[in-house]
Amino acid sequence: MARFGNSVGLLRNREFLALAGTAFARSQAYSTIIIALALYADAFGTTGFVEGLWGTAFATVQLLIVLPLGRKIDTGNAKNWLLGGLLVNVFVFVGYMFVTSSVHIVLVRMLQGIGASMLWITGASVVGQISPDDESGRWLGSYNQVAALSSLAGNVVGGLLLSIYDPLQSRVVFAVLTVITLVAFALVYLNLRDDPGGGVDDPEAQSGTGTIKKLLALPMLRSLVLFRLSFSVGKMAVIIFLPILAARQFGIGAFAIGWILAGGKITKALLQGYVGDLTDRIGDRAKFVAVGALLYGVGIALIPLSLPAEEMVGRFRFGYFGRGQELGGGFLVLFGAYAIMGIGDSIRLPASMALFVEEGERYDSVASAMSLRSISWKIGQTVGPLGVGLIKDFIGVVEAFLTASVFVVFATGVFWVTHSLSKEPEGVDPALGD
Repeated sequence: MARFGNSVGLLRNREFLALAGTAFARSQAYSTIIIALALYADAFGTTGFVEGLWGTAFATVQLLIVLPLGRKIDTGNAKNWLLGGLLVNVFVFVGYMFVTSSVHIVLVRMLQGIGASMLWITGASVVGQISPDDESGRWLGSYNQVAALSSLAGNVVGGLLLSIYDPLQSRVVFAVLTVITLVAFALVYLNLRDDPGGGVDDPEAQSGTGTIKKLLALPMLRSLVLFRLSFSVGKMAVIIFLPILAARQFGIGAFAIGWILAGGKITKALLQGYVGDLTDRIGDRAKFVAVGALLYGVGIALIPLSLPAEEMVGRFRFGYFGRGQELGGGFLVLFGAYAIMGIGDSIRLPASMALFVEEGERYDSVASAMSLRSISWKIGQTVGPLGVGLIKDFIGVVEAFLTASVFVVFATGVFWVTHSLSKEPEGVDPALGD
């Protein structure tokens, strides 16, 4: 039976604990910096285009490196790539300590994209490879659950630190992130086996391009790639622009922004391991992907309601540690919308990741499959923030978020149609068609 405690129990495994440490460090940093970007946008008086460029810079460098990186991980020592990714993130935090302009943020975001790719692709691939064959959903769901808890901590604790220490005036926040990352480095170095992925039996037997072509010939993986191309446009619009909307439209402070984002992270932290366990037992993971994506689209469509709600709902005081501010209905709507999106992600993510791992294992190329998962996301992540930022500048905030919601619904429809058309007829042996 699926149980919430199944996820916590995995932390007794020293190798899972080490991998969870990398997810914790990566997500903590990402979530804290997303709030910092909203503060930078307010301080520098940026346009939607520039704000979108911060997302595009992060994604563009990842788009260029994920495929060769995935192949290197498949054929090399994944432990070294994890350690290297953690060290890159340390350099990222040093870079943020010296930011004084929008251009500096673009440059540091590019470096951050490299470190994030190294940690995400390697960590998810190794978790999928060392997990028992019949528990990949549980392991990957629990791994995501740790990332969600860390992201929650980044939103709440990071938001609190950013409300106390101005990132343009103090280096305390980035010093804290550096310490967390170095602890994760020590966990990996001490607890993770050498060469955890094992590499392919014969790295010269197939080229990176050949592997990608074989993987894309798999109907399920091809459907997932097409789905993520459009879905990423909608999701990245939320990640980049929702905190900026909160800060600039409603004047919400860093700590309160952290709690808005916490609404989605709490649901993800509580549900992902449980849902991952369910996907192992129920199967039919494609339905989990579609239902979760549609629910995410509903959450995005609710964001524009924050504008009328700000005036319609009475004001209340949000206090913390002797500090605080008055908030209105905009805060409540944004919190609720992001919580719904968190539920959608909890349903979608474990199933999606498990499907990519399963497909990659067919050719002993899990990291390459995860690279395809990443690169399909990066294409939308590269053009999405800029496009939505331009809509925000020249048409309006409401239209920008509704456009993002439409992309998510469209992505879900494309996935379900391509998945349904590619399924083999029941009772037919695919080998008979050879």
